[in-house]
Amino acid sequence: MNKLPIVDHPTAAHDFVVNDERSHWHDKALWFVRSKRDIQAHSVPEWEYLRSLASQIKTHTIANLDEYLEQFERNATALGATVHWAADGDEHNEIVLSILRQHETSRIVKSKSMLTEECGLNHFLEENAIEVVDTDLGERIVQLRHEPPSHIVLPAIHIKKEEVGETFHEHLGTDAGASDPQYLTEAARGHMRSKFLAGEVGITGVNFAIAETGGFVVCTNEGNADLGVSLPRVHIACMGIEKLIPRFTDLAVFTRLLARSATGQPITSYTSHFHGPRDDNSELHIVMVDNGRSRLRESREFRDSLHCIRCGACMNTCPVYRRSGGHSYNATVPGPIGSVLSPTRDAKSYKSLPYACSLCGSCTDVCPVKIPLHHQLLAWRKELVGKRLLPWGKRFGMKMASLLFQHPRLFAIAGRMGRLVLRFAPRWVTHNRFNTWTIARELPQPPRESFRQWYRRHRSS
Repeated sequence: MNKLPIVDHPTAAHDFVVNDERSHWHDKALWFVRSKRDIQAHSVPEWEYLRSLASQIKTHTIANLDEYLEQFERNATALGATVHWAADGDEHNEIVLSILRQHETSRIVKSKSMLTEECGLNHFLEENAIEVVDTDLGERIVQLRHEPPSHIVLPAIHIKKEEVGETFHEHLGTDAGASDPQYLTEAARGHMRSKFLAGEVGITGVNFAIAETGGFVVCTNEGNADLGVSLPRVHIACMGIEKLIPRFTDLAVFTRLLARSATGQPITSYTSHFHGPRDDNSELHIVMVDNGRSRLRESREFRDSLHCIRCGACMNTCPVYRRSGGHSYNATVPGPIGSVLSPTRDAKSYKSLPYACSLCGSCTDVCPVKIPLHHQLLAWRKELVGKRLLPWGKRFGMKMASLLFQHPRLFAIAGRMGRLVLRFAPRWVTHNRFNTWTIARELPQPPRESFRQWYRRHRSS
């Protein structure tokens, strides 16, 4: 894969953050989804038991991953599927291209797959004269706009309906200025129908693969995955090796957690099971991709991040993600889980992401598989310091803070001076172009007395 550009989250988030209207609208939209999640979670009495059980299943699976991968391959092959192994994204793309060339295919339809986003499959195929059509509505919107998804479940959450109307007017010929969701959805449905009929190969992701049966499950709310692989003779399913679960009975645990955590639904509208090719004239290819997952499995500190079922709940609750937008992460998977996963791929390129976190712990609280996300983000900060990847300004600031905390008298003087400056100094002292931290931030009114003074006064009385 090509070397990744270094991501500076504060710089990348600047335009989104200073757009006060969009930032607050985005915040409110995601918190609405988070609120629906809470309602669904509270409606299931055994919710915390399910979370613990799912975490235990994933821990067991990752610990015995080699055995379950071999079992899945045997059972999937016995069902008539062809299993391919890819060490990284480049090999994954070459395997997919070789299957398409074998069938002399130039048009494919693809349902949502974060793995193919991770591997850059769309761009790779387009460079090789293959037409790729994303069939998920949100994915199709961002594809027409030549943008990456900003969320793993709600890929177009950052786009307002008026902007969708402008995009459809340009590409689909809808009425200028139209923004009615019903009208736009009907236009998209008519546009996609011809694409489905013209598709020669269907590509899907995989939500869960079951080692015991050799089958896998794809969850959607639009039915686009079903239609996309029902018409063509060839189905290519692309999955990361961590998507395995051991037994068919384990699946019920995860399907109860996934939709409730992702969108606040009891279950996805379509939970589609695939067990081998649909008939003797069809083919099913399953591409199993590592792309750094085995290396992550070896990390005692971060291997629990492989539990992730890509529900997006951590993004919906994260105050930083909600106010800065998914594109500010410049990563396939944004938000808290992305801020853990991305540095494992390239610590230097993604060194700023673990700091895009308030350490509030809300992501850990909502994670359906109990990944200790805020602990892992804190651990990453320690790792980055150890690798000497922390910027000079932050290192200097931490040294000064350490000096301050070690000397109580100096700490008291600094606190007194800070309160005076915040109370009486003009605003430009703190809010100026040299202090980028105060962009879109307001400082609180300082108290008239310090905690020490308050404590001394109350203790004496």
